[in-house]
Amino acid sequence: MPQRSETFILIPGRTSRQGTTLNEGKFTTEYVEETSTLLMSPEDMARLSLKKGERVRLRTTQGQIELPCQAAKAGELPPGILFLPYGDMSSRLMGGDTHGTGMPDSKAFDVQLERA
Repeated sequence: MPQRSETFILIPGRTSRQGTTLNEGKFTTEYVEETSTLLMSPEDMARLSLKKGERVRLRTTQGQIELPCQAAKAGELPPGILFLPYGDMSSRLMGGDTHGTGMPDSKAFDVQLERA
């Protein structure tokens, strides 16, 4: 039976932990963990019966990734919005079109999410 996918809006960005672990290098366990964990609203996690650390697949027209998810702090993310720190994983989902700005789309784009 095929996996059911849902459309969410992904907001990549920076985190304070990402900034502090960057001082040690991008290949440290802490940095890779921080940039490879998807944050979701607790309501979406409950609705989809996802537990902390379960792996999900995100898909865009540019690519797909699999990574663990966890609930954001209460009130931090509204339902329907996902957050992933900038890094290797988020870059795999972004397109290269800059629309003349010199910066590719990296905020608020649609992704399909399904259990991996």
